[in-house]
Amino acid sequence: ERGGPVKAYDLLKDLREDGEAKPPTIYRALQFLQEMGLVHRIESMQAFSACAHWKHGHTAVFLICDRCGAVAEAVAGESARRLMLDALRVNFKADSAVIEVRGHCGTCAA
Repeated sequence: ERGGPVKAYDLLKDLREDGEAKPPTIYRALQFLQEMGLVHRIESMQAFSACAHWKHGHTAVFLICDRCGAVAEAVAGESARRLMLDALRVNFKADSAVIEVRGHCGTCAA
């Protein structure tokens, strides 16, 4: 409903207006949604975002505008596959990856 990333405690505040909610409930629900591929955690923002490409499994790339805070989601595709292969070459088994790219959106860059 918010149209962008949201922090867990903002969700908690919204749910408390509708009734009783506690932090563990929010975090369990967000973890479940992550496991289902319906939301991603944007680590640098400590926020969650609904998946824009939920119909297929993928590695998300978040394009984050440092000026206005806008966030767009892209699919890593071939670059994610190469990253996982590079990890295996150094004997590291990656379970998941979320890539964040910071810069300026088209509006702010203009």
